Amino acid sequence: MGDSVLREIVPRINELAQKAKKEGLTEVEKVERAELRKKYVSRFRDNFKKQIEMIKVYDKDGKEVTSKKVKQIQRHKGLRDD
Repeated sequence: MGDSVLREIVPRINELAQKAKKEGLTEVEKVERAELRKKYVSRFRDNFKKQIEMIKVYDKDGKEVTSKKVKQIQRHKGLRDD
């Protein structure tokens, strides 16, 4: 994973998951786990969105069929000049 925040929180999420299976979590740990999961999902979505915004899609004939919305985003970010 290239995201340093994800590299930090994933091990802790895994630790809490193991502890939850073995002995259960305290209320404080449950709150921490929920916050970490929320942060993880948010970062994952942001990273995924950035990847999608960089994609150009072509059909089997070589014609670009990238959606209009993605093209607009790419133009706005200076990634397209058409």
